[in-house]
Amino acid sequence: MTAPGSAFQWHPDTRLLRADPVLGRLRDTVRAGLSLNVADGQVTGLTTPVPVLLCATSGSSGDPKIIRRTPASWQASFAVNGPVLGLGPSATVAVFAGPESSLALYAVLEAAHHGAAILPLSGLRPDRQDQAISDHGADVLYLTPTQLIQLCDKVSPRHHVRHIMVGGGRLSPAAERAAADAFPGARLIQFYGAAETSFITWTDAATPPGSVGRPYPGVILNLDDDGTIWVCSPYLSDGYDSGDSPHTRWRNGFLTVGEVGHLDPAGHLFLTARAGRMVTVADRNVSLDGVEAALSDLIPATQIVVLAVPDARRGSRLVALIAGADFDAHEDSLRAQCRQRLSPGMVPYRIHLCDALPMLAGGKPDYIAAMALARGLA
Repeated sequence: MTAPGSAFQWHPDTRLLRADPVLGRLRDTVRAGLSLNVADGQVTGLTTPVPVLLCATSGSSGDPKIIRRTPASWQASFAVNGPVLGLGPSATVAVFAGPESSLALYAVLEAAHHGAAILPLSGLRPDRQDQAISDHGADVLYLTPTQLIQLCDKVSPRHHVRHIMVGGGRLSPAAERAAADAFPGARLIQFYGAAETSFITWTDAATPPGSVGRPYPGVILNLDDDGTIWVCSPYLSDGYDSGDSPHTRWRNGFLTVGEVGHLDPAGHLFLTARAGRMVTVADRNVSLDGVEAALSDLIPATQIVVLAVPDARRGSRLVALIAGADFDAHEDSLRAQCRQRLSPGMVPYRIHLCDALPMLAGGKPDYIAAMALARGLA
């Protein structure tokens, strides 16, 4: 086994179950003991005085930033997840994006560390992903909410799947039910974190609705009076190699990416707003994430994105983009439902039903493209 703090390892038993040139390059670079630069979706080996990993943020709301971290910051969580997920040479981990996604990159390196087989599914249609999961007996899935929703829409019940790790966004109650039907034997774990922090919290059977779970093992949370979430853990990155964010700050060993929430008495974290997702509507502070969560409780759909379009009189107008609503509905009737259930500032000015939303290759919403669509509707 590779000692903590050294370069990543590729266990001798680890196999790639589908040809993937980029992951093949990743395997060869890891085996050579080199540091990794995966910032542009490709893999470059680096000779550095100390081992380092360079990877990118998702870029869902702007240009991706390049994050610098030590291999040890991920290896520490490999040690936590291995026993929980049963990772080892008998396990097969399916990943649904390429290494341009830090979630997929993490899953690949974790599987390689433990000797699990890796099933790359990036670029395949959901029905073909389902067939590959069946053909290769993949029993651990790492994916985003959108990727899981798309898969559940095509999948036959797969009883052999043991664990589903979902990160990168909120999973609606309807999506949780769909996952339970599609993978009846699987434990669904939703985890909250960021590329800068890695794991912050994860869910279990006791997690109440709407919560992102309790702190992940080894994580200490501090919340300011305004709800700003600060994290201290062995999993934090060292900062940005290029790019910057005004929301990312350090304080006495704790890191924040500017997200806001609150803890219940049992220590469950509830998110109020992600960085840059709090806006003003008619002099009211409104969380776009809160509106998305409220709409998902009202409207069964595969994906809901709420955006704020600048408005000279009201500050902002809210536009909701809804994909995959599973019933016939019209904008006026949906807005009427919203007016009955939501405070005035949370009711979208427009609700647009569509077949699909703009998505990034890593499986997260493309907020830049979605905003362009929203501006045309407002």
